[in-house]
Amino acid sequence: MDLSFWARTSGTWINGLAVVGGTGLGLLLRHRLPVAQKQVITQAVGLFVLLVGFGMAQRLMEVSIAVDGVILGLLTLVVGGLLGEWLQVEKGLVRVGDGLKRQFRGGGRFTEGFVAASLLFCIGPMAILGSLNNGLTGDNTILSLKSTMDGLAAIALTGSYGLGVGFSALPVMLLQGSLSLLAGLLAGGLSDPVNDPRILLLTGVGGLMIVGLGLNLLEVAKIRVASFLPALALAPMVVAIAVWFS
Repeated sequence: MDLSFWARTSGTWINGLAVVGGTGLGLLLRHRLPVAQKQVITQAVGLFVLLVGFGMAQRLMEVSIAVDGVILGLLTLVVGGLLGEWLQVEKGLVRVGDGLKRQFRGGGRFTEGFVAASLLFCIGPMAILGSLNNGLTGDNTILSLKSTMDGLAAIALTGSYGLGVGFSALPVMLLQGSLSLLAGLLAGGLSDPVNDPRILLLTGVGGLMIVGLGLNLLEVAKIRVASFLPALALAPMVVAIAVWFS
């Protein structure tokens, strides 16, 4: 099937516009709400993020290879976290946020909003599977649903963090657009993407990272979520190694 550039990436453009639109609406409402109401909104988002994260993390139980999925998930998260600290991924993401803050004269918690929203919107099976499906078939249904969720979350996050949330549309579009355009190559080895152990492990590890993000939003802990990002790239390799040794 010969699809146009727009057909392959339509869901990504919709997602980016939803984040920007949600941020704009959040900015309009931001100064009209008392501090207590803003905190309640952020806490509601944090609780919802925990729910989504725990749901994704359960996919580790479904990894059906010789080694238990929970053990593989722990190994992937630990090694990925160590690699992320060595590469200083979180500091790099913060530097990008600070650079955008200076460039666009953002104030307050601009960088925190950019980092938190970027992680929330980029990690998860809907971003990966939706991008693959959009790139292969032109169907943007999954990404359209994700766009709705991201837009609503952007409204709430903007109330607490401000303009920085809107700039998370940049990494969202870069990641999902790249996956959509590379879909033919990436999906060639995935006969059943939904139940593939590589996707299951990646989803489970990503879910644990989202749980960490939820705890940060609720101010229960300060987890360096961005440092675990390399774990997402390691997940398919960990499964391949486990299968090879089994």
